[in-house]
Amino acid sequence: MFRKPQLIALGAVMLVVLVLLNLPEQPAARARLVVSSLFLPLFGLVSSAQRVVSEAGRAVVPRTLLLRELSELRAQNRTLHLQVAQLRTAEAENQRLRQMVGWQRLSPWKSRACRVIARDTADWWRTVRIDLGSRDGARPGLPVVSAEGLLLGRLDTVGWAISVVVLVGDPKCRVAVVVRESRETGVLTTPSAGVLDHRLVDLTHLPRNTTLRPGQTVHTSGLGGYFPAGIPVGTVVDTRSVGFGLYSEARVKLLADSSRLEEVVVLMP
Repeated sequence: MFRKPQLIALGAVMLVVLVLLNLPEQPAARARLVVSSLFLPLFGLVSSAQRVVSEAGRAVVPRTLLLRELSELRAQNRTLHLQVAQLRTAEAENQRLRQMVGWQRLSPWKSRACRVIARDTADWWRTVRIDLGSRDGARPGLPVVSAEGLLLGRLDTVGWAISVVVLVGDPKCRVAVVVRESRETGVLTTPSAGVLDHRLVDLTHLPRNTTLRPGQTVHTSGLGGYFPAGIPVGTVVDTRSVGFGLYSEARVKLLADSSRLEEVVVLMP
């Protein structure tokens, strides 16, 4: 069915070739130029296609190489995450140390900064161990405060390089305090209700008609021989009548959070 048109086209092509071959030299050159100009776009398209195929072939990367590069990028990502975490930790420590140094400059007491190196799991909220000992001039009974100058406790057992700090709320660390607003004095002791909140302690030895109110501030009074006067300790939470109304007690929330301790300051003699 399609044979006749094909033969006609073939005959037309042969006729054009014969005519071109029998033409004089100049008309033949012009005819060849016209014919070649008709086929130039086709030649350009073929050349472009070949170039695209060649570049695509060069762009193909083996799967093993891609997997190796992906593994290397993941390892670099983990390393960068670790470095960022280390930098953040160092920055936080630097800020704490700056705050500690600033407080030490303003403090009227001679002091020594040291690190918390251990906790006793059996007495987690009541003691910590620090890298300060008798070689550094430490001795039992010296007050210990936070980097902000808040009362933490006192030295109990002192070794050559390590000391145990008993924190406020431990039975061994009773603190004589005064309420700044009312000037009432009392003693901070272990909470009678147990450790529901490690920052809550009891304020005892208050008069029956106490005028304490929630939010009032508590400082060391300087009585008792261990702690100098004026160290911030906590704030009053509430009061209650005990002993059939013979005297009163209060609950005090400590300003320093012993669960976040990393560095402390020992007030030296």
